[in-house]
Amino acid sequence: MNNRIIVTVQEAEDGERLDKYLAEKLPELSRSGVQRLIEKGLVTLAGQPVPSRHKTGIGEEFAVDIPPPEPLDAEAEDIPLDIIYEDEHIAVINKAAGMVVHPAKGHAHGTLVNALLGHCEGLSGIGGKIRPGIVHRIDKETTGLLAVAKNDAAHAALSEQLKTRAMGREYLGVVRGIITPPAGTINKPIGRHPLYRKKMSVKTNFPRDAVTLYETVEVYRAATLVRLKLKTGRTHQIRVHMSAVGHPLLGDSLYGKEKTKLIGRPALHAETLTLAHPVTGNTMRFTAPLPADFTALLEKLRGGAVS
Repeated sequence: MNNRIIVTVQEAEDGERLDKYLAEKLPELSRSGVQRLIEKGLVTLAGQPVPSRHKTGIGEEFAVDIPPPEPLDAEAEDIPLDIIYEDEHIAVINKAAGMVVHPAKGHAHGTLVNALLGHCEGLSGIGGKIRPGIVHRIDKETTGLLAVAKNDAAHAALSEQLKTRAMGREYLGVVRGIITPPAGTINKPIGRHPLYRKKMSVKTNFPRDAVTLYETVEVYRAATLVRLKLKTGRTHQIRVHMSAVGHPLLGDSLYGKEKTKLIGRPALHAETLTLAHPVTGNTMRFTAPLPADFTALLEKLRGGAVS
């Protein structure tokens, strides 16, 4: 069954070419992906298919029918997993740096999904054959905790906790510079970057609410260790927000200014995950220790290193 999304054109969105408009409005879709939907007649206005070249008008309401993802035939692979917790309903995984969460173009093997299929007898099907069991994601180079659903009921319950912000997610990150004030809230909407589709930005034509809380944990010569709490879950949210306030994550060459020899990836770790068990309702809190490269980074910074 197709997933139908209704998109209504606002006053500031008048006169946009349809395929460009929808690609910006629906950041989970690429422009070429939007064009394929349009070519198949899956984008309609008042029940009638519309072409890519259509110019949007204020108040127009487009129905976008997104078909189920085509299976990538993800294979079970014998890949070690750091399993923090597991029962018949859920698992909590401490993901390693460099591991992609689910198969995608260019990443058909070696993903967390491949590893889970090799480990679990069953996973939820709500995410489709591309993302079985996957409730939420973290970036490839980010380490730390992810919740996995082993059946559809657990998936639905955990997804609802994400939606209502009942699931707590806390990160540790090292950012450039000394943050002032030492604690605060970053409330800056995020959307697809207007020029670079692989990036997100606070300067976007189609912003979505994004809120990150931060507090200083430790201060170094030219860097700060911060604890970060997500109130929303936008793509690259922490990386974008810290860059937007002038303190990009150390090692983040996409949103920062340059690489550093101190760590070979963005210095970000999903340390704590809090959720209600989907069956018992009991509150569960999990913590993942810092990985070796993050610990080594802190030791260098405490020794006076400057990135």
